Amino acid sequence: MTQSSDRAAGRFISFEGIDGAGKTTHLDALERRWREAGRDVVRTREPGGTPLAETLRELVLHEPMDALTESLLVFAARRDHVKSVIEPALARGAWVLCDRFTDATFAYQGGGRGFDLQVLSTLEQWVQTGLQPELTVVFDVDPAIAAARLSAARQPDRFEAQDCAFFERVRQGYLGRIAAQPERFATIDAGRTPEQVAQQVAAVFESRGWW
Repeated sequence: MTQSSDRAAGRFISFEGIDGAGKTTHLDALERRWREAGRDVVRTREPGGTPLAETLRELVLHEPMDALTESLLVFAARRDHVKSVIEPALARGAWVLCDRFTDATFAYQGGGRGFDLQVLSTLEQWVQTGLQPELTVVFDVDPAIAAARLSAARQPDRFEAQDCAFFERVRQGYLGRIAAQPERFATIDAGRTPEQVAQQVAAVFESRGWW
């Protein structure tokens, strides 16, 4: 399900994509536009979004661990995030903008690390009890282009430092999620210029009357 009756006034939107896809720039612009329009907007991210989840995020991004440990930590962070931030925001009618959600776990731990997708599906059911974004916008880009962008931007964390083959697997993980639930996703060609990407994002939200 996307929304239950008690959160019908709120909207839950996630932005997804491999590192270097450029989604954060367009999240910033959308958040600014909605706030200027007077909407109650909650901007958050995963892993993270609460003090506990941010602590777990630092472990996941910087400490060596296997794929199961990564997955458990990410879902533990997500549980706290859902219960403490996302569900209360939706219940009051807020528009929640989340920089990554569970699709990232299937892409990074499932696709990138090759971890068992059935285990991830079980964790998803336990932790989210049916909650999914109403819309997920995926910024799809060639991993080589994303890597070039990242190299000029910042010191990489343990995910950003992975090679192009890893990010191609992550990309395929995202595409697999899109194929399984196409009605929930909008795909953006993030290899284009920032202006062209912004036009695509605007078209997605205009088509839903959310712009």
